Amino acid sequence: MQENLYNINIERAILSSIIFDPDVFEDISSKLKAEDFYLPFHQYFFNASNELFVEEKPIDDEFLRSKLIKIGKFDENAMLDILSANPIVNTNAYTNEIKAKSTKRLLANLATVIKRVTLEDDLPAVEVVNLVEKKLYEITQNSTNQDFRGSKEITLALLDEINRLKALGNSKLIGVDTGFLNLNDKTSGFGKGDLIIIAARPAMGKTALALNMALKAIQRDEGVAIFSLEMPAEQLMLRLLSAHTSIPLQALRVGDLNDNQWTQLSDATDTISNKKLFVDDGGYATISHVRSKLRKLKTQHPEISMAIIDYLQLMSGSGGTDGRQQEISEISRGLKQLARELQIPILALSQLNRGVESRDNKRPMLSDLRESGAIEQDADIILFVYRDDVYREAQEKEREMKAKAEGKDYKSDFKVKTEEETELIIGKQRNGPTGTVKLMFQKNFTRFVDADLHSHSPSYEVSYEENDIDMRDPKIDLPAPF
Repeated sequence: MQENLYNINIERAILSSIIFDPDVFEDISSKLKAEDFYLPFHQYFFNASNELFVEEKPIDDEFLRSKLIKIGKFDENAMLDILSANPIVNTNAYTNEIKAKSTKRLLANLATVIKRVTLEDDLPAVEVVNLVEKKLYEITQNSTNQDFRGSKEITLALLDEINRLKALGNSKLIGVDTGFLNLNDKTSGFGKGDLIIIAARPAMGKTALALNMALKAIQRDEGVAIFSLEMPAEQLMLRLLSAHTSIPLQALRVGDLNDNQWTQLSDATDTISNKKLFVDDGGYATISHVRSKLRKLKTQHPEISMAIIDYLQLMSGSGGTDGRQQEISEISRGLKQLARELQIPILALSQLNRGVESRDNKRPMLSDLRESGAIEQDADIILFVYRDDVYREAQEKEREMKAKAEGKDYKSDFKVKTEEETELIIGKQRNGPTGTVKLMFQKNFTRFVDADLHSHSPSYEVSYEENDIDMRDPKIDLPAPF
């Protein structure tokens, strides 16, 4: 190993500083891991220091010696070298140097792995590229893969999470804000690492709901990535601006705006242009494409809090699978793995089978998902968007056309509404109840808002499949949607 990949004296100085002033350990341990040290004994020393810190015991010569002897890793000469090194007061430059050399070693090891899998193992090029991208992402994120996590690490992480939740008080939102209070109440927010499927038949607002969630995320100064396989980025932006400004979408499309609306539009474009919204509208995406671009974007912009795929059935697989169902299985599994890796929810829009149209009750079910087996298995949450007025309007038009064809007069009592009741059906939730959340769809602005909880009807209905019990939750006050 070349000497520019490690510096033993710097490692000794850092470890000596920990013994000299144990209070610096918390800061150092937030930047370094045991694996960042080159010398094995230094790794054992750092791990022992961490155990003493967790146990709230002194990090000194005697306790360290006892820890290391107990696990058979004590080296008298190496310990003396550390104790005789000059401790430093400002450890930042030294920790940065250790981290930099650790990264170089990881890159050097990666180069060896690339050579092996390419020449010796003869893996397909797409698998090599994926492996390299994944390892590079892990290196840049200062993470490593481990076969198992010990019970101590897991319980400590759990206690930290419980303390975090306790600090939230009575808030039920523990994941990423969905943008809708009623939905937050049922899901506690989208979990980091969750795959969320939003499915609907055409004209139900499949896309609009996801864009509303994206808009509310960027309004919270979070970052959002959108892979738009069906619609150009400019059309997505029109919908976002309409929802943000309450200017009718059709007016924006043709530029038919009054002076006040032009001012609103100018202010909105200034605001949104400075938000962390990123759109890939190339119209083509494989799981490798999404994985590569999202890893890179997340590295450059850690504030990315969610990604949206519009829509799943337009994605392509790697080409090495037999049949579309296996391809969809590869895509859904890949998206779930990517969500866990990047620790963000990924929202994938999905189509429903046409079979739903043939039923009297057209509310979607899990079996209505196209290629439902793999999607249903991989998804953490499956949401169905259902607006009864869409079907009622279509039926009225059919009756009117039939009457005209027969030479009869037809008077419809159906009135097209500017706001339509919407059911957001939670068809699956891995860690919570299923049921229905009530929203309102403001058609002119392609905007969903929480239903009015002050009406006589409940805003949501919830059922637990395990015991088939229907529940009603108390009403809560809602702020204005915008």
